Amino acid sequence: MTMKLVVVESPAKSRTISRILGKGYDIKATLGHVRDLPKSELGIDTANDFAPRYVVIKQRRPVITELKKSANSASAVYLATDPDREGEAISWHLIESIKLGKNKVPIHRVVFHEITKDAVEKAFHHPRSIDMNLVDAQQARRVLDRLVGYKLSPLLWRKVQRGLSAGRVQSAALRIIVDREREIQNFVRMEYWTIEAELAKSLTEATKTSFRALLIGLTDGKKLEMPNQEEAKKIEDELRKADYAVKKVMVKEIARQPAPPFTTSTMQQEAWRKLRFTAQRTMIIAQQLYEGIQLGEEGSVGLITYMRTDSTNVAASAIAETRDFITSKYGARFLPPHPRSFGKRGKWAQEAHEAIRPTKIYREPDQLRPYLKPEQLRLYELIWKRMVASQMAAASMDTTTVEVEAKCSESQKGYLLRAASSVVKFPGFITLYSEGKDEDGEEDKAVILPELKAGDKLVLLDLFPEQRFTQPPFRYTEATLIKALEQKGIGRPSTYAPIISTIQERGYVYKESGRLCPDEIGFIVNDLLTQHFPEIVDLDFTAQLEEELDEIARGERGWVSVLRDFYIPFEETLNQASEKIERINVAKPTEEVCPECGRPMVLKTGRFGKFLACSGYPDCKKTMPFKVKTGVSCPQCGKELIERKTKKKRIFYGCSGFPQCQFAVNRRPVPQPCPQCGKLLIIYRDGWVKCTACEYKDKLDELEKIGAAA
Repeated sequence: MTMKLVVVESPAKSRTISRILGKGYDIKATLGHVRDLPKSELGIDTANDFAPRYVVIKQRRPVITELKKSANSASAVYLATDPDREGEAISWHLIESIKLGKNKVPIHRVVFHEITKDAVEKAFHHPRSIDMNLVDAQQARRVLDRLVGYKLSPLLWRKVQRGLSAGRVQSAALRIIVDREREIQNFVRMEYWTIEAELAKSLTEATKTSFRALLIGLTDGKKLEMPNQEEAKKIEDELRKADYAVKKVMVKEIARQPAPPFTTSTMQQEAWRKLRFTAQRTMIIAQQLYEGIQLGEEGSVGLITYMRTDSTNVAASAIAETRDFITSKYGARFLPPHPRSFGKRGKWAQEAHEAIRPTKIYREPDQLRPYLKPEQLRLYELIWKRMVASQMAAASMDTTTVEVEAKCSESQKGYLLRAASSVVKFPGFITLYSEGKDEDGEEDKAVILPELKAGDKLVLLDLFPEQRFTQPPFRYTEATLIKALEQKGIGRPSTYAPIISTIQERGYVYKESGRLCPDEIGFIVNDLLTQHFPEIVDLDFTAQLEEELDEIARGERGWVSVLRDFYIPFEETLNQASEKIERINVAKPTEEVCPECGRPMVLKTGRFGKFLACSGYPDCKKTMPFKVKTGVSCPQCGKELIERKTKKKRIFYGCSGFPQCQFAVNRRPVPQPCPQCGKLLIIYRDGWVKCTACEYKDKLDELEKIGAAA
């Protein structure tokens, strides 16, 4: 029996599609890309319209041999790779490497955004040819990245140190992180004071009707400043003598709308905020859910739609199914009168793609608990809740804002205070799901206000002056960096996770308490590129290139012209920089002494991170591991605790006397001992300092957290 050959990327995807298509189809997996530019050379003929020279990836040669054999005996070939530029390019590379078409076997490209029976069968009934616009866009991106990487990286090796690299998108991301770090370093902390007044309708009803109002200014609209305790004390003294009355009460009903279903970036952001998944981990798990999970007798089933997308568009059939589910599960009042649709989130979004959603809404997370790993279940639940909530009724809030006037008879001044409360009138979608906040955001304080009306007299119970300080910007987390990249148009759904991984693997950036911090080598590389290659790290220029790649994908521009416009000035700048840049010595002196020759050791950065090397190189080639000291004594043996890393590069703190002493903690230790028992204190991610031996704990303010992270 002659079989039809179907080619996909992964074995998991092949199992799911095999179950759907049944007999008569031979499903094969490429295991990813089959061809690429050669690693040992540039592989691009810049003098001949940037013609790339592709070679079959060594590990894929057996795959190509097997596919070629299967294709020669097949009645038709269906290329079912992923529905994006990378997938389109893989299909094209397969045709080129196997020489499909020469044996006159029909070749079909099939595209589906979810691996379900209906979607797959529909795709096979409506095949198309290879979209060369998408292929050209992918080729242009690959060639651009190769030109930047293979031209700039050797320059960094010569002028800074070996093992460094530069990239068109990664260098722009590094600049964002470095610029933020410099904002933090240059930030000047300013003191200011706030005053809250605790008020009540009467002294007899104080326990029932008391509430706090914040001093916001003067009643004549003039700004009120309290830069120090002296100024705050003057105002406090006047407020203690003032007469208080309700000036205005404003009641408003506010409808809070649900967020749209996930795009790649919003899924990565929310997975970090709620699950603490890195972008890379999120994408690996999402890929598993998309390609198929074994569900008992059902076999392998694709649980979500394609996970690389920048669109919030949802199929009408999925919306209808979601609305039916909401009615049956929560009742008609939780369903808005009309289906909710979400437009493009930005000018780069592709409406042909769908948002990330479950392939079947009635497949609730609890039903999948026996079949999914814990991390798969947590991400699926997040995606499922987000999709269902997006079609639920809006939440209704009653917000009350009360303005209080404090009149001072002596100074004839009127001070304005304000209090606000919000009460959920109808929960709507927040019954199921509420979007997480960035760590930068402040939590809303719940305030309960008594029944008040304009003109009501109030009594002052007490005043609460508080010293505060302006705060520097927060360092980026993975979530906030992805948000910044998306807002600036840098990178696309498939690149966010690799960008963040690359800048950490290169040693340019490291994580501290979940935040991205530039290392010294990151500053050096960023400053060199900013000075000599301003366009490479210019955010607007990088975003413009992304738009030009999108124009190629839409068939609005030729890929060769885009490369030519970029490369000619880039090559000229490269030649000038090679002559101008002087060698930068990045080795830092240390107090360590070489055990072999007695000369000072210097700190260097290599492929696998920081290490100590003898300053007498090449006469003495002694190297030693670099240990980050904490200045904290081990509670068991008294030796110093040092920063260490697991095989997965996770930081922990262990005794420098290892292996004789095996004491270790996962959190950063505090130099000061516990004030209650004298034992070790450690800092938790949420800012709490806790003792390892007793119940003592204390809260750090945001400034101290930033200082600890530094």
